[in-house]
Amino acid sequence: MKYLFFLATVLFFSISACHSSDNNVNENKNKQVSVKNLKKDTLILIETDFGNMKIKLYDKTPKHKANFIKLTKAGFYDGLLFHRVIKDFMIQGGDPDSKNAPAGKILGNGGPGYEIDAEFNDSLFHKKGVIAAAREGDAVNPLKKSSGSQFYIVQGRKFTDEELNKLEEQISLGNYIGSHPEISKLASKYRTTGNKPAFDKLIEDIKKKDDFKIKKMPEYQRNIYKTIGGIPHLDGNYTVFGEITEGLDVIDKIAEVKTDRNDRPVKDVKMKIKIITE
Repeated sequence: MKYLFFLATVLFFSISACHSSDNNVNENKNKQVSVKNLKKDTLILIETDFGNMKIKLYDKTPKHKANFIKLTKAGFYDGLLFHRVIKDFMIQGGDPDSKNAPAGKILGNGGPGYEIDAEFNDSLFHKKGVIAAAREGDAVNPLKKSSGSQFYIVQGRKFTDEELNKLEEQISLGNYIGSHPEISKLASKYRTTGNKPAFDKLIEDIKKKDDFKIKKMPEYQRNIYKTIGGIPHLDGNYTVFGEITEGLDVIDKIAEVKTDRNDRPVKDVKMKIKIITE
């Protein structure tokens, strides 16, 4: 599984993956850890050479929480890299192939051999400092299941009201197109052929439809994106399962490192993760 960041359409961004030709996911799809008897307020510590990040795992995403605890206890993450860093966006890690990977090797294909069911919650969104699960793209992963191990921590940026208004419209248009197969085919055709006038007309026609509504984000959420920052266009598409409680500045430090053309840091950024309280 290769987890990549790309502009999925002209309307919205996505963190997704291109699936490899192995059968590990199918063979191991039922290996998700049990969520029974989980205690609340689990805190983990991600240690790096740039400082440490204390993270609280959410109780509202029990499958992701249980899985992260399981992998951490097994030492899965120790010695792995933040193998993809994009300033003003995120830092990504959790690929087991990144351990002791030679310089310049393209990473992002690895995982534990299973996926985790999506656990979306409107109250959990992509503000700066949250940890969320990477996943394969919608074309091969319509249920938006998460990678079994790869995660990203949001840096993002601050947004203006004007930018958020535009994003709300773009995301609503993208969701509308995605839920109407015939319109989706037309949009794809126009993009593929580069027929921008036809695509623009399609968008204007959608805006006039009685069943098209722009979904507005809650005011408190909007204020956070304006004052703290984040990545609002990923909301509702990737499972957010925790947030930094101490060490928010570490994200900014890691985001400043020099990277190659594949967004891998030129100098390895290693991690070690342990459980503080469970």
